[in-house]
Amino acid sequence: MRRKGGRPGETGGQDAEAVEQVLDELYATPPPAFVSRREESAAAARTDGRKDDARRIHAARRPTLAAWAANLLTRARPEETRRFLELGQALREAHRSLDAAGLRELSAQRRRVVTALSAQAAQLADEAGHHLSQAAQREVESTLRAVLADPDAAGQWAGGRLEVSLTPPSAFPSDAAPAAPARTEPGPAPRPAPHRAPSGTRAKDELAERRRKRQEELARAEREAADAERHLRDARAEQADAEESLRGADDELARLRESVAAAEERLRAAREDLGRAEGDRREAEERGRTAAQAVAEAEREARASARRVERLAGRVR
Repeated sequence: MRRKGGRPGETGGQDAEAVEQVLDELYATPPPAFVSRREESAAAARTDGRKDDARRIHAARRPTLAAWAANLLTRARPEETRRFLELGQALREAHRSLDAAGLRELSAQRRRVVTALSAQAAQLADEAGHHLSQAAQREVESTLRAVLADPDAAGQWAGGRLEVSLTPPSAFPSDAAPAAPARTEPGPAPRPAPHRAPSGTRAKDELAERRRKRQEELARAEREAADAERHLRDARAEQADAEESLRGADDELARLRESVAAAEERLRAAREDLGRAEGDRREAEERGRTAAQAVAEAEREARASARRVERLAGRVR
């Protein structure tokens, strides 16, 4: 999706719009070519005297292959993107209102749409010449689930400039609606609780406080573990992209080596032909000199013969 730049007539509006267009084009560029394209665009902005624009362009981070594929969806499938964002809004509303029936129906639709869109992302990446591994496809699905669950994630994805994959919040239901409260059969009336001494109340409060702290520590540890897992996925995706670029460079190097070898073979054959041609020329020159000498000798003999004929003819007279 295109971002809005400055309005016409405002100072710097056209430059701002140009930067937005450059960034949009950058994040539509396959990751292996991202850095070189970014540096070219930043250099062009510096040449035009737009230092701030050059810094902003240079600060753009190279997306992982999965994030780039997710960005492709927003550009190549705008109508599906709009409907998907609307589905996410409906899902979040049903979750907030605890509409169990609506959430079950929307969750089933969510699974179908996420599967379909992730397949489209893989197809778009293939068409652009970059195959998505199974791990990368799972990252695309994770991003799409995050878009459904989190409005901030939805806004990031709609902008078409994701740098890394997104992770859905753990609090959002993954596949099913929240379970209804279980029914309980009426039982005997509870007995009145005995009066507790103040010391027992303090012990209970201390226990509750310790439990609360442990829960906070657990939640913090889970968030840190999720962040670490996301960083690990990003690093692995970056490594996969680098390995793919290395394989491409190796293939290109092998092709160029073959071309050099073929050119060297043609040069060797051409040099042999040149040597033979030079030898033939020397032989031709030698034959020419020999023939010239023979002609000169023949001309001398012809003149001598002509003179003898004239002398003999004079005697006869």
